[in-house]
Amino acid sequence: MSLGAHLIELRRRLFIAAGALVVAMIIAFLVTEPIIELLSVPIRTIAEEAGREYTGLNFTTVTSGFDLRMRIAFAIGFLLSAPVWLWQAWAFVMPGLTKKETQYTWGFLGAAIPLFFGGCTVAFFVLPHVIEIMAGFVPTGMAQFFDYATYYDFVFKFLLVLGIAFVLPVFLVALNLAGVISGKEILKGWRVAVLVCTIFAAVTTPPADVFSMLLLMGSMIVLYFAATLISMLFDRRKRKLEQAAGIEPLSA
Repeated sequence: MSLGAHLIELRRRLFIAAGALVVAMIIAFLVTEPIIELLSVPIRTIAEEAGREYTGLNFTTVTSGFDLRMRIAFAIGFLLSAPVWLWQAWAFVMPGLTKKETQYTWGFLGAAIPLFFGGCTVAFFVLPHVIEIMAGFVPTGMAQFFDYATYYDFVFKFLLVLGIAFVLPVFLVALNLAGVISGKEILKGWRVAVLVCTIFAAVTTPPADVFSMLLLMGSMIVLYFAATLISMLFDRRKRKLEQAAGIEPLSA
């Protein structure tokens, strides 16, 4: 295809992806009410347990309620339309990939997507503890107002960061398959990996919430060693194929 044909194809696929996003956002907008109720559970718990009568989400402008619903609708719509825009992106680049690269890409997507949502699920269960513990530092008898935009951004970023953190082991396996790093080399860095996981968990969770920190740290360490094991199995398979082909491996 010529450059012009590529640009026309890209425009067509972008329109399809954008259309799917708009439709998904409309659907998501209709269910924002129960989602807001769900996100507000930690705030209501704080109000009941601490006896703060005026604790709650704070909407300071005329359009605040609509703005919050649009933010939620976009996030959910983006996820709901993911199969469509992922397929459009995939279909655009697929003709330029080899058969093996296509198989690897499907494998990475098949592993990365569940891990991302797994990380978001862990974050969702940890999040209420984080909010409640941080609210515990507010003096007794004081009202605590949560600005809707700040609160939503905190929740969204918390879910996003932990979701991405759970996907990082997939990139280790990708580097291994690309021949950049071996499984043994990944294993050699286990001390650094454990330290990084510990620091990351300590930074993303409140200092007083040891349970959330251990849960996050343990999950990331398990995923790291799982990626190491998979990489070593790939290395072993690669060595066997090289021996069968009469090729002397570069490293044992």
